[in-house]
Amino acid sequence: MKNKSTSLSGNIVDIVKEEVFKGTVHVENGYIKAIVKDESVTENQTVIPGLIDSHIHVESSMLIPSEFARLAVRHGTVATVSDPHEIANVLGIDGINYMIENGRKVPFKFFFGASACVPATPFETAGARLGLEELEELLGRDEIKYLSEMMNFPGVINRDDFEMGKIAIAQKHNKPVDGHAPGVKGDAARLYAEAGVSTDHECFTMEEALEKIKYGMKIQIREGSAAKNFEALIGLMEKHAGQVLFCSDDKHPDDLEAGHINEMIKRAIAKGYDPVKILKSVVVNPVKHYKLDVGMLQTGDPADMVVIDNLQDFNVLETYIDGIKVAENGKTLIESVKEAAPNKFFAGPVGEEDLTLPYTGGKLKVIEALDGELITHTGLYEPKVENGNVVSDTSRDILKMVVYNRYEKAAPAIGFIKNTGLKKGAIAASVAHDSHNIVAVGTSDAFIAKAINNIVSSKGGVTAVSDDYDETLPLPVAGLMSNADAFEVSAKYHLLDKKAHELGSTLRAPFMTLSFMALLVIPDLKLSDKGLFDGKKFAFTEVLEK
Repeated sequence: MKNKSTSLSGNIVDIVKEEVFKGTVHVENGYIKAIVKDESVTENQTVIPGLIDSHIHVESSMLIPSEFARLAVRHGTVATVSDPHEIANVLGIDGINYMIENGRKVPFKFFFGASACVPATPFETAGARLGLEELEELLGRDEIKYLSEMMNFPGVINRDDFEMGKIAIAQKHNKPVDGHAPGVKGDAARLYAEAGVSTDHECFTMEEALEKIKYGMKIQIREGSAAKNFEALIGLMEKHAGQVLFCSDDKHPDDLEAGHINEMIKRAIAKGYDPVKILKSVVVNPVKHYKLDVGMLQTGDPADMVVIDNLQDFNVLETYIDGIKVAENGKTLIESVKEAAPNKFFAGPVGEEDLTLPYTGGKLKVIEALDGELITHTGLYEPKVENGNVVSDTSRDILKMVVYNRYEKAAPAIGFIKNTGLKKGAIAASVAHDSHNIVAVGTSDAFIAKAINNIVSSKGGVTAVSDDYDETLPLPVAGLMSNADAFEVSAKYHLLDKKAHELGSTLRAPFMTLSFMALLVIPDLKLSDKGLFDGKKFAFTEVLEK
């Protein structure tokens, strides 16, 4: 890994000139010294620039950055544009500094932003707050590359002074502003873009994406563990490749172990899109937009390169960062780093009696989860009532959901959710966007209490319980990440995910989907630690509607 001088021969992909030729890339001291065309080259391989995830929350992998890198490089990823707002919501600037400092300990290019919405809304309890003073301090640092997603899109559209103040700081430091405006179209999209917001990764229809492109925004095609918009948006590559970036947003550890941006590229190639143009969107667009110090396989660039078998099969053989080989034949060459586990976790245990919802009449307002989407719908149903209390109803897949404050003593907030599919037991986690209180769903109050108490006793984690099962993956770093070996975390999480499905869940990513059921800035209906929230009205609402 220490050798920064090397040469690679084969088919060289020049994504700037959009051409492929036989030749050799010569590397010296971590930079590309020369690229020599040579038709006599016989190596049956292809050299491409390293891949970039243009928008991700590393914390969602449940891995600290150094362990995330160990998995990502196996797939040709050399850099991420990372919004650390998950840990920022728990630990503030200290959390952001933790991510930066840990990321520096491995050969991988993490580019962090200043988290714009901490907390995301005033309607939930978070562990920290970043105001204008904190954002000024962060955005004034060279290592902070952008203002991360402006999730309070109503505030931006309506020119709220506080939200516009954040954008003004980013503009003062000549740094781009990321967007987050699901379903926003028409004049609202125009006003959002005109405020200075330059990207969006939340588009879920082609119509929405095209409108935002018309108003000058770039669209990040997202394919994560829960939210999957590739199929809806990949058609943008036909006429708008210059405004397209690729991202995963949120990737659970077992999914990251299986693949990353390389899998999106494979799928795009299979649909008939030009591999060179795809790579240009994956690499050139984020490098230029965020001013990243990542090589594009040009003379004088940092030697960030990937060797693949060919541009059709796109199997990653080797990955280099600054001339250092970091992965080979599916194996990571990055060693683990021992790291501390800062946290903020003060919740105490709960009992079944804390989770009751007395029936006072009316219809039950239910969160209707949509598989593969962060948005939800709102349903009104006759509740199932036992002993005067509204309870989970597995026959109609309407289950009790709880969000429990982990930062201070408070009563659990109770709601109901449809489409999880659970037939028995409960699942829970301290990963609950964006404030990361404890979120749980289950078929009975007893199971829900057991799952919550597992998270309390481990001071963060992911758990699944039933009559014959009780397992937890501890997440001691801010209740979000493990500082253990990435492959061990991936294996443990995979077993928990499998168990959630065995308990009946029909969701592709049960824990990931559950984690977004507390994300108030995405409509229609969500649950915070303070109560049920209507994302369209941006106000609390009653669980029982008279």
